Amino acid sequence: MGKAPEKMYVTTDAVAFAVSATGVLEVALVERANDPYKRRWALPGGFVELDEDLADACARELEEETGLRPAAMAQIGAWGQPGRDPRGRNVSVAYLVVVGRGESGPVAGDDAARAAWFPVGDLPDLAFDHAEILSAALRKLRVMALSTHLVFAMLPADSFRLQDLREVLEAVRGAAVTLDRAAAVAECASLEIIPSQSETAPTRYRCTAADFLNPLQA
Repeated sequence: MGKAPEKMYVTTDAVAFAVSATGVLEVALVERANDPYKRRWALPGGFVELDEDLADACARELEEETGLRPAAMAQIGAWGQPGRDPRGRNVSVAYLVVVGRGESGPVAGDDAARAAWFPVGDLPDLAFDHAEILSAALRKLRVMALSTHLVFAMLPADSFRLQDLREVLEAVRGAAVTLDRAAAVAECASLEIIPSQSETAPTRYRCTAADFLNPLQA
């Protein structure tokens, strides 16, 4: 057996995505207030407490640093390259997080100097190995958008139109999506039709699938 390190830390990082009102896929970043990488932008995250589950720690750190709460989340992997953190041996477990459309924030808190949404196509230089983690999360998001109910957690919680679903799919995939394609995705989901008060109003839906309603669902 190899010799155990004198001390090893476990952290979590949240890659929190949302689609803006203008149809742009964005990620929540925080400006670090302390060293290392002071004044550099980074993913929200922090140390796992001794009595805390990994997913709980990720959701807690995200809310403490940005005020955001996950609509759904899924673990994407662990990053533990020696030297990735100047403070010492540190293994980070990263989570893909999605935030419902129309949610307010982010608002900086805890040890974050600032918090803001950034378009995924226009990102600042990131601290640590967070650019690599973000890229992995984006790839997973694009796969899960067409193979799971995760994308529905990025829509308004009360109700949405097929047009709203199309816009979110376009933002996530970075490519044009037809209404027919959006309808095909919708047909694979558990949808509830919301009664309309007007015959001319577009049909609205609500996703009732259980696999994204629990924000700590892996």
